[in-house]
Amino acid sequence: MSDSREQKWWKNAVVYQIYPKSFQDSNGDGVGDIRGIISRLDYLKDLGIDAVWISPMYCSPQNDNGYDISDYQDIDPMFGTLADMDELIAEAKKRGIRIIMDLVLNHTSDEHRWFQEAKKSRENPYHDYYVWRDGEPGVYPNEMKATFGGPAWEWVPEVEQYYFHQFAVEQPDLNWENPKVRREIYDMILWWMDRGVGGFRLDVIDQIAKEPDKKITNNGPRLHEFLRELSRETFQKGDLITVGEAWGATPEIAKLYSNPDGSEFSMVFQFEHVGLDQEEGKEKWDLAPLSLVKLKRCLARWQRELYQTGWNSLFWDNHDLPRIVSRWGDDGEYRVESAKMLALVLHGMQGTPYIYQGEELGMTNVKFHDISEYRDIETTNMYDERISEGYAKEDVMHSLYAKSRDNARTPMQWNDGRNAGFTTGTPWIAVNPNYTKINAGAQVNDPDSVYSFYKKLVHLRKEQPLFVDGKFRLLYEDDEQIFAYTREDEEAEMLVCANFTGTPVFCPAVEEWKDGDMLLHNYPGEPSAELKPYEAVLYLRKKRN
Repeated sequence: MSDSREQKWWKNAVVYQIYPKSFQDSNGDGVGDIRGIISRLDYLKDLGIDAVWISPMYCSPQNDNGYDISDYQDIDPMFGTLADMDELIAEAKKRGIRIIMDLVLNHTSDEHRWFQEAKKSRENPYHDYYVWRDGEPGVYPNEMKATFGGPAWEWVPEVEQYYFHQFAVEQPDLNWENPKVRREIYDMILWWMDRGVGGFRLDVIDQIAKEPDKKITNNGPRLHEFLRELSRETFQKGDLITVGEAWGATPEIAKLYSNPDGSEFSMVFQFEHVGLDQEEGKEKWDLAPLSLVKLKRCLARWQRELYQTGWNSLFWDNHDLPRIVSRWGDDGEYRVESAKMLALVLHGMQGTPYIYQGEELGMTNVKFHDISEYRDIETTNMYDERISEGYAKEDVMHSLYAKSRDNARTPMQWNDGRNAGFTTGTPWIAVNPNYTKINAGAQVNDPDSVYSFYKKLVHLRKEQPLFVDGKFRLLYEDDEQIFAYTREDEEAEMLVCANFTGTPVFCPAVEEWKDGDMLLHNYPGEPSAELKPYEAVLYLRKKRN
């Protein structure tokens, strides 16, 4: 399989992620939908993105916001119809945009037809589609816990067995050891490919090869065997972008996921940088001080180790993560500058950048006053657990303000009108009150806005091969204020230099690169060696032959 950039179109692409419930509501029911997405395609085309990854819109009881699928081959009525989906794919294609669907292949909803059959009897043909163990009520097969709290086992009296669930009770794990399960999945994927889908994002894909008897959840022994078969039977039959979500990935494992031979996926979503602000060995809610040195070393290691051997996804935000400007930037006085700085640092690295809805506007975390305003199952479960364990309410809320998944799920802020232009009805989750100041309407035509900065970055990536192919070198590795690096190929080199703090800092590299072309800068005028708060600059130099 050739590794030419013509074939690997996704290497200089930029992907936009939509969380459909919160993007745009077209019918006033308070929930975003497919027709809402269609109505905003011109906004996305203007931004310059190449593909849109949409979180699940399949039929679902919504116990985990759509990541509990009850029918892989139909659209949930809350989002529209299959005909709407076909129209979205077609309208996006007209604008040069591919639609990436979110696939959850580790588990289904307990309302899926397969599971409804599976729990009827041990002899049912669908019984072995899931992971079962013998036992008796109250005596679990082992002490494994589910990600969302409680035991990872649930008793079913009809079959006198426990089923395994790594997430919610309503999300039974599929049995990938069963070749019939795998065939069902491949046929479903091919069906979507025939409808014109341009790619897939594979949710928690590193957990499909679990071995619960050995307490193995991710990176099981047969994982890459399963993934190669999956790719061979489906993805390799089309020109797709595929990305595997792998929380447990190391650079070595990522080289398997994203091998340039295309045997598994186009690229990997890895999360090592996401856990740097939590106490080691504890949960994500247990916050540790931010360390820029740790962040730089982590990102640089991935840049170095995947160079020419794999491919990474570049992201700060997604539907599961808090808003980056509220974590590593400044969501107060320097919100605009820090949002631009974070964008430049990320997009200047090697990998395919992902922009999460509202990130291009500098949207921030939300601070709801009461737990009743939150909608996320992980958030509400954690709140209940910690309050029952005696944690102070203000400490629990502090953790939610920093890390709740609902920070990313408040409605997209389109304008300063009612409900930020998201819906004419009552939104399923409240709009962040700062929508009157932070919204697309105020930014799209403002050349100095966060949106315009992202737009320039997206276009630069297509113009400069260095963004795709250049070798990465980290500067000032031990500096806790400056994040600076160079990218270099045979024809040119570039410098990205950023101040990650709210106080000025001296950066000699800026002075050294004055002879280069300044391609992007998040302050007006020329930069000096003393970088202002959250100042960032990008220089390019052509090499002399």
